[in-house]
Amino acid sequence: MIVCVAEKPSVGQYIAKVLGANTRHDGYFEGNGYQVTWTFGHLCALLDPNEYDERWKAWTMSSLPMVPARFGIKVTDDKGVQKQFNIIKSLITQADEVINCGDAGQEGELIQRWVYQKAGCKCPVKRLWVSSLTEEAIAEGFKQLKDQSCYQSLYEAGLMRAIGDWLLGMNATRAYTLRYAKGTGKDRQILSIGRVQTPTLALVVKRQAEIENFVPRTYWELKTSYRDTLFSAQLPAEEDEYAITSPEQGQQLLDAIKNEPFIIRSVTKKKGTEYAPRLFDLTSLQVECNKKFAFSADKTLKIIQSLYEKRVTTYPRVDTTFLSDDIYPKVPATLQGIKDYFPQVAPLLVLKADGTKTGLPKSKKVFDNKKVTDHHAIIPTGQRPDNITEEERKVFNLVALRFIAAFYPDSEIATTTVLAKTGDIDFKVTGKEIVKPGWRVVFGDNNASEEDSNDEQKGAQVLPSFTEGEAGPHTPQLQEKTTQPPKYYTEATLLRAMETAGKTVDNEELRDALKENGIGRPSTRAAIIEKLYQRRYIVLKGKSIHATEVGIELIHTIISPLLKSAELTGLWEKKLREIERGEYTAPQFLEELKIMTSQVVYEVKSNKAGMLCPVCRKGTVIRGNTRYGCSRWREGCTYAEPF
Repeated sequence: MIVCVAEKPSVGQYIAKVLGANTRHDGYFEGNGYQVTWTFGHLCALLDPNEYDERWKAWTMSSLPMVPARFGIKVTDDKGVQKQFNIIKSLITQADEVINCGDAGQEGELIQRWVYQKAGCKCPVKRLWVSSLTEEAIAEGFKQLKDQSCYQSLYEAGLMRAIGDWLLGMNATRAYTLRYAKGTGKDRQILSIGRVQTPTLALVVKRQAEIENFVPRTYWELKTSYRDTLFSAQLPAEEDEYAITSPEQGQQLLDAIKNEPFIIRSVTKKKGTEYAPRLFDLTSLQVECNKKFAFSADKTLKIIQSLYEKRVTTYPRVDTTFLSDDIYPKVPATLQGIKDYFPQVAPLLVLKADGTKTGLPKSKKVFDNKKVTDHHAIIPTGQRPDNITEEERKVFNLVALRFIAAFYPDSEIATTTVLAKTGDIDFKVTGKEIVKPGWRVVFGDNNASEEDSNDEQKGAQVLPSFTEGEAGPHTPQLQEKTTQPPKYYTEATLLRAMETAGKTVDNEELRDALKENGIGRPSTRAAIIEKLYQRRYIVLKGKSIHATEVGIELIHTIISPLLKSAELTGLWEKKLREIERGEYTAPQFLEELKIMTSQVVYEVKSNKAGMLCPVCRKGTVIRGNTRYGCSRWREGCTYAEPF
């Protein structure tokens, strides 16, 4: 008997249908030589500290760092989970072969491997690897099963991620709570510290501090209106960032040109091309849904996961915006499947005079095997999206329209730059004209999204026709401006910051390069943000994310740069990706983890400033010239300790 293990009951049910395993039992389906069962996500987890060593049950500084000689796993303490695990175990122990039908990614691999290990699986294990749950994709996947050894590096990367989270999370949380948390016993506040959540919180706290400490400056801009077009003065800024720093200076410049003729010196028209917006990876979809619908990252992930399980979109937990070459022949069928919902598909499926379909373009900006690893970008499967909710429809439409637009012609634009002069001052204006809309017609409003329009074109005006050498009167004006602080993070911009390890990047190609060092993975970033909300480290005000006093205090308490630096955490993520690709070894990484954990604990143990006073348990330890003391020494606390 061949046992197939899916990640969820709904997925298991559909795989059983495809395989012809139609007899329902408690916890699995059977038939046609197959038994199809399922997990409920994480059935197993790493052991708790006290399960390695009874002495680790109590939170004491002397027990840190906690570094098990060998990590172990257990079945989650839940009756429903344990019942399903026992069903899986009983099937596996009698199986001739097991097929891992879990989520085709790092986390899905780890979930399944732990279950097989705990169940004592002895038979051969194969891997089903599909990017969609359509009947065709599953049937094709079963013809191309691989031995699980082919995915060993993927499992090791997932295992090191879990162990790393355990080591730093358990040790740092205990160390900082014991040393710095307020209260005692059951009333003691837990300072929760995580490998990804803490640097993410640090990004929010840092941005908030920049905003609160921002000192606005007033400056002035010289403009002039000629033929209903507003030109900007091109003034050298020299030492100061702003060319005009006082109204008197500005008025002097204005008076010098107000009676001078305005002369057009040159008109340059440059033709250009704007490509269709990229297909979605998970992060860009979460960003777009947050901007357009105010969906949280977690909500978008749940919706796109549901669309995947309903077989209308492909695997969602991806970090690429490209398709592999083998998808190209399937594109016409995919478009045919959704044409009744999107009239924009019709021009792509027109027939030539001989009755054959016109060829669809195959752009390197869409199809590139080198940019695709385990999975391609999120696209429709071609299944009719009939049974979906209104919110699912919104997200599906975004995915489908991006896919359709990828096969439309490029948008042709013309950028016009007009240079002029009045008196001794040069002026300039730039405008854009859409010559041929191309892919823009797919979106109706001639715009795909704020994120995908070229920065230099944002807000560009349509200009009248100017002639070189023409001149006439103009109306100069002095506009008072104030420098603006950085903006609070929204979920969209925080996701981007996590993706690029805190670096602000608008260019898509540069952003791709930084993804390697991003913090967290596309599939986990939403959960990290949700965890920060749940722990009340951050709150949402409108669409802006604000750090709470508790969150700010936590970041200020943490002395280790390792725990709160997005860049350092990003380098760690890079090594995990290298393990996944077989370019770095798990044992090497584990040794680094142990050293980092010990370093974090040592830093806390050796720094007493800021900790709760060990005598009165009310004040905090302060550092003097030669010894530590209590902040409540005026109230009579006698604590003193040399250093």
